[in-house]
Amino acid sequence: MSVQFPPSAAPRSAYPVDALPEPVRRHLLDLTQQSEAPVSAYVYDGEVAAERARELRAALPGWAAVHYAVKANSFPGILGALAPHVDGFEVASVSELELALAALPDASGQAGTPAPVVAAGPAKSVPVLTALVRAGVEAINAESLLELSRISRIAVAEGVTARVALRVNPAEIPVTGSLLMGGAPSQFGVAEPDVPGVLAEARRLPGLDLTGFHIHAASNNLDAESQAAYLTWCVEWSVRTARENGIDLRHVDIGGGIGVAFEGEKPFDVARFGELAARVEPPEGVKVILEPGRFLVADCGWYAAEVTDVKHSYGEAFAVLRGGINHFQLPTSWDIVHNIAVLPVDRWTESCPRPAAEDTRVTVVGELCTPEDTLLRDVRVDRVRAGDLVVFPYAGSYGWEFAMHRFLGHPVAERHLL
Repeated sequence: MSVQFPPSAAPRSAYPVDALPEPVRRHLLDLTQQSEAPVSAYVYDGEVAAERARELRAALPGWAAVHYAVKANSFPGILGALAPHVDGFEVASVSELELALAALPDASGQAGTPAPVVAAGPAKSVPVLTALVRAGVEAINAESLLELSRISRIAVAEGVTARVALRVNPAEIPVTGSLLMGGAPSQFGVAEPDVPGVLAEARRLPGLDLTGFHIHAASNNLDAESQAAYLTWCVEWSVRTARENGIDLRHVDIGGGIGVAFEGEKPFDVARFGELAARVEPPEGVKVILEPGRFLVADCGWYAAEVTDVKHSYGEAFAVLRGGINHFQLPTSWDIVHNIAVLPVDRWTESCPRPAAEDTRVTVVGELCTPEDTLLRDVRVDRVRAGDLVVFPYAGSYGWEFAMHRFLGHPVAERHLL
């Protein structure tokens, strides 16, 4: 049987406890005093996310727009913190649409100014499309001719015109990244050779305003120069394709793709990206949309779980958490080393001895009945005891939303905004 584990962290050591911001440490220690139940929670700092958004927005030229991808972290407090510093949101479900509109209370959405929301997803159902049309979103990124036909039917029935962009799967993409979503057979978008035929059919459908294209080709790109080259290519491809097919181009959505550095990697150079992007000259009236998600929120969150036991088995030590992949699945799913800090908790009210592991490698595991519930392997710790908190920094994206909440039915992790 093949079991999915994150790679070994050896010879890394856990982060020192002062790597956790003091307000986060204080909040987590307060949680240990508030209930007899073991702590398992996400803590978010909205100002960290807001500052990341301000940094990116300030680096970009005026024709660029930043739409935060709600899927990365949908906590209402984070959306509220980001809303003043982004141009809009990107959504993929009715739930995300409702969250985005709630965070954008001034969005008008219908005749006149569209709601600053774009929508994506390879299998948008009729209820989802209906909600998007009724909300008057800025663009529905249509994935197929059938989806365009459904949007047309819904818009005609509602007596409105729906703004749509065609999602394209290009034949080749000049970009690097850890998760490629273009240039190969895929469920995403329309294959580039089929684009002219789909556009011809779309132009005949009533109730549609075909504004441009969506090309989301890669994720987690840490190279600012290749990301800028990708942006340039998207604009040039869209301008050429629109001209050849009689489309009034106003909208080019290049998706997300800006990466977040893991331990030992070089962070994405926002200033350099902005400098190179400024050399691009889209036609007058064309907006270029970026959909960053993880880049804006990864470092605004911490996942903390109480150590319920420390076990020693055949010469190895295990810190067992009140939580695991049912709360924080990313390290296992992405096959990465996601390091921790150990936050000591002095309170120990049980009459039995307090198990510990000191100056040794520890594997951090969760509460589920499967060996796959392993979050970190072979990390050296000075000391970890039952009752301490294991804290994962950089857990602000694809954390709570990405987890297996219902497996075994344990309580979900709490969420707190500093």
